Amino acid sequence: MTDLEIPYEQDRKGHYRFFEILPGFLSYFLIFLPLILALVNVTLAVFFVLFYLLAFFVRSLAYSSRAITGYNQMKQHLKLDWNNLAADIDAGMVIDSNKFNRPRWHFSNLKRLGSRVYDIRPKELLHAVVIATVNESREVLEPTIQSVLASEYDVKKRVILVIAYEARAGKEAEDRVNQLIKLYGSQFKHAMAVKHPAKVPGEIVGKGSNISHAGRVLEKYVKEQKIDPKKLLVTTLDADNRPDKHYLSALSYLYCVVPDPVKASYQPLPMFTNNIWDAPSLMRVIATGNNLFYIVGTQRPHAARNFSAHAQPMQALMDMNYWSVRTIVEDGHHFWRSYFHFDGDYRVYPLSIPIYQDAVLADGYVRTLKAQFVQLRRWTYGASDVAFIVDKGFYNKNKASKIDVFSKFVRLLESHVTWATGPIMIFLAAFIPPLLDPQNLAANQLPLIVSRVQTLGLIGLLVSVYVCLVTLPPRPARYKRHRSILAPIEYIVLSPVSSVLYACLAAFNSQTRLMFKKYLTKFDVTEKAVKTASGKTISTASDPSN
Repeated sequence: MTDLEIPYEQDRKGHYRFFEILPGFLSYFLIFLPLILALVNVTLAVFFVLFYLLAFFVRSLAYSSRAITGYNQMKQHLKLDWNNLAADIDAGMVIDSNKFNRPRWHFSNLKRLGSRVYDIRPKELLHAVVIATVNESREVLEPTIQSVLASEYDVKKRVILVIAYEARAGKEAEDRVNQLIKLYGSQFKHAMAVKHPAKVPGEIVGKGSNISHAGRVLEKYVKEQKIDPKKLLVTTLDADNRPDKHYLSALSYLYCVVPDPVKASYQPLPMFTNNIWDAPSLMRVIATGNNLFYIVGTQRPHAARNFSAHAQPMQALMDMNYWSVRTIVEDGHHFWRSYFHFDGDYRVYPLSIPIYQDAVLADGYVRTLKAQFVQLRRWTYGASDVAFIVDKGFYNKNKASKIDVFSKFVRLLESHVTWATGPIMIFLAAFIPPLLDPQNLAANQLPLIVSRVQTLGLIGLLVSVYVCLVTLPPRPARYKRHRSILAPIEYIVLSPVSSVLYACLAAFNSQTRLMFKKYLTKFDVTEKAVKTASGKTISTASDPSN
């Protein structure tokens, strides 16, 4: 089996350093390419910019189409009776055809039951919900536990609660977690609070280290109770992640109908809507844009990756020694860890059932702006996986298809380069040729042509605005109606601002750090503030070690 860990900093040399540098080099090169081409031949620069914009336009149309399809699929899946669908899987047939309407794909799944690697039925499954917390307040953490208890599922008999907390957070955090276990533990099959020791050699300060330690403690319980680890699904949640009431039953169903459930993970739909009306306008735009991105992602299963809350069987986690303890992006990186563990025979199944999360909200506007950038910088640091893929795929012994590894490498590299450069190219590249050669006819026509393409692109933007608005929860009574009326205007006006000032700059920050070995070696916990019904803000320091 391929070594699954990221090399220590001192061991990153040669090809590893080259591919750490590559994303940033390509991003900077692409930004300056219109200028370079214009200095060589302005007409060549014009054609390059036009080609880039037309390609982006075509992709935006596909994006808008998938947004509508993904939203409709989410609506349909939220209406399904997943427990009764699972009962059919238990029985191996439709047990009461008149009881409720079943989707067409359900009958196909019933026909394929005999071709599965493991004959596991939903009624045999148990679930473990691991909630990672550092110093989040009770007002953040308690609703997450309550949302699991509100599931349309037999939580009392079939769900294990694990709250993974950090020793470095101190006694106050420990008391908070133990109080919640005491208050709610009896409502689960089993509940435990697991304290992750501080300053463990070889570990960075991060979520991966915390939940991996909790996983090993859970493993002891599993062995003591003689639980089949193939029949225990582990879902990891952040402190503010609140699963939809259908999540556990839908996850159980999906796990029992896929061909090889152990060689897979299951990705619910992240929706940043818990506090969406409390967040400032710019944060609302970023959060709803994230919602749209993940809705679209449900329509691209070939490109699905682990993000934030996700589920995987205990057997697989035990076999690969849980999550990485050397990266701050343990969720996205876990896809590659799993991929190489299973020699490429691994996939992520999207699940169109939401896990509701917080939009970024700190105590004060300036702190909120900073917290949003820190969060996006952590996400864009996934560019660090580019070097990992090449190293494990081509420089370490494994059985994964080299063609598949290469295609995944190219897709990841392109996505991070586009993350850094896309909005800047769209909004600014067309002005470079006419500035350098104002007498050139093609250069002078370029801004006009681009503006017309961007006008057509408004169709896609309006579709995006529609999907973003219809996914918002009801506006709290403490906010006036004008906040709802202004929402579409905010999205249209602030989307370019958020794209350039946050997405692009965060991506460039991460890629530049990788270029110059200024690694992020600590998981920066996003500060979370909560607004009560009366409008009072309750905030706790995001990370006690700061």
